[in-house]
Order: sequence, then structure tokens, then C-alpha cells
Amino acid sequence: MTSEQRVVGYGGLWARPEDDPRWSGKPVGELATIREYLTNYRRTLALKCEGLTPEQLAARSVPPSTMSLLGLVRHMAKVEHVWFRIALQGSDEARLFWSDDVRDVDFDGAVADPAVVAEAFAAWEEQIAAADAWLDQADDLGAVVTLSWNGDTASVRDILIHMIEEYARHCGHADLLRECIDGRTGQ
Repeated sequence: MTSEQRVVGYGGLWARPEDDPRWSGKPVGELATIREYLTNYRRTLALKCEGLTPEQLAARSVPPSTMSLLGLVRHMAKVEHVWFRIALQGSDEARLFWSDDVRDVDFDGAVADPAVVAEAFAAWEEQIAAADAWLDQADDLGAVVTLSWNGDTASVRDILIHMIEEYARHCGHADLLRECIDGRTGQ
């Protein structure tokens, strides 16, 4: 198959430019800029998962990797929870999709079951809403928190930039996973 035969979507784009839910405008200020990047990466991951069956969402990349789109959604729900609820808000609640005894519960538990898919997306959306509510009140990006799991410190700014890095990395994975599923690429 040649690259000319692989064009999917809208002239090779994921969505028509006028229908792309990302890139809402020109943010003013540091926090607004950070929030727009974070929001757009969240939307990108959602787009990569859009329209897929539980089997497709749970499809693994290549052995021995356990990575799947569903695993990425579960992982990002965990990441949002750890950084926004536990680190920034000091919650002592149990981590999502986590076990002290088993590595990669977020990916290993990503199975082709509609209930698992529903739980993953609900948890991710709940964590995003909670993070956004916290960000609505954020006013000092230089504020420093102590991380409960290791005693290190980090500024709010560092954590937010880490969240962008985390999404950027995993949206790259999601691009490749989606291309393997149905050939859809990029944008």
C-alpha cells in the first residue's frame, strides 16, 4: 500500500479544520496558555479513541508492550488524579488504577469489556473536571507543594508543565495505536 492509498479522514486530516475541537484561540497569560495546551492534548486523546469498539480500544500495540488506547485513558485518569488530587490538593485517597503489588494495572486491566471502557472514560472525565475546577481557583504558579509519596517538592508550574509533557508523549503513542487499528493518522 502506498502513502497515496492510505489517505483517510479529510484530505489526510483527522477532522475538517472547522470541526477540530482544539485550538480555541489566543490565550493571554501563562496559566491560560498552559490550560489551552493541556485541554487540547486531552481533546486529542479523546479524538484518537472516538468511534472505536471496546475490542479496538483494548487492542495492544506490539508484544511485549501492554499499551492500548484504553490503557492510555486509564493511565491518564491515574496521572490526573495523582498530580491534581494527591499532589496539588493533598488528598490521601487511594490512587486510581494502581496497585503497590502489580506494575501497570492501568494498562493490564484495559480489557475489551464495555463496563471497563465506561469506567475508564468516566474516571478520566471525572478527574479532568476536578482538575479544571482546581485550576479555576489557581492563582500562584510558583507555589510549592511537597509530594506525599517521596517528600520532594514541586511548583504548581512544574506540575502543570509535566502534565502537558505526559499528554504529549502519550498522544504520540495514541497516534500510532490508532493508525494500527484503522489507518487513521495525525493532525
